Amino acid sequence: MSFDPICVLGDEGPVSSRLDGWEMRPTQVEMARSVRRNMASRGKLLIEAGTGLGKSFAYLIPAMERVVTHGERVIIATNTIALQEQLMGRDVPFLGSLLPGPCRAVLVKGRGNYLSKRRLSLALSREQRLFSDAASRRSLHEIDAWAEETRDGTLATLPVLQRQATWDHAQSDSGNCLGRKCPTYDSCFYQEARRAMEQGDLLVCNHAMFFSDLALRITGNSVLPRYDHVIFDEAHAIEDVAANHFGLRVTERGLEHLLGLLWQPRKRKGFLAALEDTPGAGSFVAACREQVVHAASATSDFFSSLLEWHRAHGQSNGRIVTPSIIQNTLTGQFRELEKSLLLLQSQLPDEADVAECARYAERVRAEGEDVRRLLMQEIPGAVYWIDGTDPVKGRGGRQQGPRPGLRCMMVEVASVLREHLFDSGASVTMTSATLATGEGDFSHVSERLGCEGADAEQLASPFHYADQMRLLVDRSMPLPSSPDHLEALVSRITSLVEQTRGGAFILFTSFRMIHAVADKAGPGLGSIGPVLVQGRDGTPGQLMERFRDDDHSILLGTTSFWQGVDVRGHQLRNVIITRLPFEVPDLPIVEARSERIIDRGGHPFMEFQVPRAVIRFRQGIGRLIRSSMDEGIVAVLDPRIVTKGYGRLFLASVPEGVPVEDLGEPVNGC
Repeated sequence: MSFDPICVLGDEGPVSSRLDGWEMRPTQVEMARSVRRNMASRGKLLIEAGTGLGKSFAYLIPAMERVVTHGERVIIATNTIALQEQLMGRDVPFLGSLLPGPCRAVLVKGRGNYLSKRRLSLALSREQRLFSDAASRRSLHEIDAWAEETRDGTLATLPVLQRQATWDHAQSDSGNCLGRKCPTYDSCFYQEARRAMEQGDLLVCNHAMFFSDLALRITGNSVLPRYDHVIFDEAHAIEDVAANHFGLRVTERGLEHLLGLLWQPRKRKGFLAALEDTPGAGSFVAACREQVVHAASATSDFFSSLLEWHRAHGQSNGRIVTPSIIQNTLTGQFRELEKSLLLLQSQLPDEADVAECARYAERVRAEGEDVRRLLMQEIPGAVYWIDGTDPVKGRGGRQQGPRPGLRCMMVEVASVLREHLFDSGASVTMTSATLATGEGDFSHVSERLGCEGADAEQLASPFHYADQMRLLVDRSMPLPSSPDHLEALVSRITSLVEQTRGGAFILFTSFRMIHAVADKAGPGLGSIGPVLVQGRDGTPGQLMERFRDDDHSILLGTTSFWQGVDVRGHQLRNVIITRLPFEVPDLPIVEARSERIIDRGGHPFMEFQVPRAVIRFRQGIGRLIRSSMDEGIVAVLDPRIVTKGYGRLFLASVPEGVPVEDLGEPVNGC
């Protein structure tokens, strides 16, 4: 087999002979050749590939060539599970069947996704002492029933549990792994996956795992094996994923959960309860229990002090600009608990208990250190803030107090990625349907990611957008800040959804507005079709299944539905964008990034806010046309797209030739 893309993808090539109705797409061939050149030169490439171009084939063919003919390893990182499933379930096996040599493709997941048979068995033997409620015990038995059937032992196939936290007792964990001493080592799901990864040539993972590994690699460790090439699909998401994984977060809820796994004083359940009959360890168990109680009290006091400081001195967005805003009464208490656990560990005769106790000690130590690092603001180049300061709704809709946390994110990832990714010697290819902010303009993404000087190409979609979609705007709509906005928005949404008899995505930028519109428009929309509300009616995956089940469905969604969602055919024929997707300017990470730009003498709104909003806007309108047979309308109900100067940048990002109609009056020049 020749790996020249024209030979593989052309009308006389092996793909054509195996796929009925295959037609060569010149832009797909062009992309494949560009990726091939980039990999050969160990370069950097930004390539925007329009929807329907077939970009997965275009990068998989040169990737497999590097494997088969050069013996190199390629990592493909995607941002969504759906794309990973498409690659591993369809594209990779098909192309692999055409290859002249072996290409071992492996889906790589984080260790916490895998079941530990040994830990599950241990939890089952101690369930009465570990769990205080019947729902948790039922969830454990659901895991056990699933364990008898699962082939890969990963969360992807685990049914939804009544108590998802029960998984903590059954998941694979490096800290309590017995290695070859484990009685289930030979049949261990994680060890089997690790062996496959180490022997794999084409590794598919998600962005989160890649950047978690990169953060480890910077400290001299890693999970992923050495690689020669990296391909990022859905590359528009790289900056935010990387910024998250180079940061830290500690929450009151998370610390309470960890301590509850160890010991629940009122219910007398937890890991320490399971050890109370261990010969010779009674006094050590008692000491650990006492330290858990002290740590729980210190946790409550610490976060209460944090909230008090925030109410008295904090900024409205929770941002913390100076270190040591309150006394750190927590880290020392967690260190004392760690010491007690290590002493207990030394008294335990059973190797499995030793491993469990050591892992709990490590988790306690790490959480305490993260609190210290966050409070002292030890991570350079990060922005710090308190989140979770507002009351929340608990089970049954009852109002509960705030559940605060401390958090930081890297403000700018460019320098880190430049040094540890782009200058690493591996080729890096970044592709998405939306990377540029205008015709051939990749300046925003290249500067934000630190890949200045990368080759860049913009390849159009093969779809005939001018014939398949219409763009509706409405200059008569009140501004989003107007008191009349909600009433007008509900009226316009109802009218538009009636026109298409459902089959609509209504995209928002906040849950507050989703729920306001759902409460006001719900009865009217419900007469047209099922109304599905993100945050109320199930997970995004469950909402998508229900949306596809009824041709008249109406889905109200936010971030999860602006990108990475693929609904083909008549089921989705109406996309309504309620507001231009600008980020909230006082979000700590947005505020800090804007300050950096101002410090350099720049204009953050035009240099940062508008380009990011344009890219997200393009993602949103891209939900409508997913195949050559799709048709429908996109309606933008934010008048700023035609009344503000920057609106022309959004209009210019609409596919060429698409008719633009104003629901109030004609749009000149469009």
